[in-house]
Amino acid sequence: MSIHPRWLLSFTLMLLAGCQAPLTQLQELSTEHAHRVTLESSRPFPLAMSLPLARPSGSRLRVYLEGDGHAWATATQPSLDPSPRTLLLARLAMSDPQPSVYLARPCQFVSSPACKPVVWTDQRFGQAALDSLDQALDRIRQHYGNRDFELIGYSGGAALALLLAAKRDDIAVVQTLAGNLSPRQWTQSLGLSPLHGSLEPLDRSGRLARVAQRHFLGLDDRTVPPALYEHYRSALGPAACIESVRLPGVDHAEGWAEAWAQWRDRPLRCAPQ
Repeated sequence: MSIHPRWLLSFTLMLLAGCQAPLTQLQELSTEHAHRVTLESSRPFPLAMSLPLARPSGSRLRVYLEGDGHAWATATQPSLDPSPRTLLLARLAMSDPQPSVYLARPCQFVSSPACKPVVWTDQRFGQAALDSLDQALDRIRQHYGNRDFELIGYSGGAALALLLAAKRDDIAVVQTLAGNLSPRQWTQSLGLSPLHGSLEPLDRSGRLARVAQRHFLGLDDRTVPPALYEHYRSALGPAACIESVRLPGVDHAEGWAEAWAQWRDRPLRCAPQ
């Protein structure tokens, strides 16, 4: 999965447009952890990812799905570049002893003609974003030959991990970190404008209820308050396998490295292996 020539121009333009620092950071981090950055030419959005140089063993592949990144420059002004600045999730992915894939969201680290601020604001959980990620998982599975996936979704990446799990038949487990599990309830509870053009995981609760899932809640998180999980759990209804882990002293950005290192290799008690 190397960079396709047709995306080289957009890739170059992205560098010239001021996104070089986040991409350079991702490339340097990948090199330090025996990964390589590549570009998946999914449509309508090409997606940056970091792949382990060591081929994962086993039939299940762990994929870390990035959060919303730097979506807003101010409370009212969208960012011109939604690439994450801290690379928290990329660090978790690349420090995982189990070789894992890091998958960025549309318009993070790379641009294309379809990239406009609405993509990482109102439509951040939209059908076009979901389609691009869906195609990327198809290509990853073709490349590695894995039987199924374990998705790790951080923040807004949790909503898309759930949407992918409701859409696909090869998502065995979803785990979320500071996860926005219900964008509709999230905007209502925080008094934010509705995300017009975004999808809602709970609208697919019938499928979601059959997916093994574990949700990690930072009890000091003010960006995605842990009370959001209670709404999600109640609205989901009877579920085959669902767990939650409450983490004292963890907020939206701090404390995750230590918590995830402690929990990442613990299987869900109720999940089929």
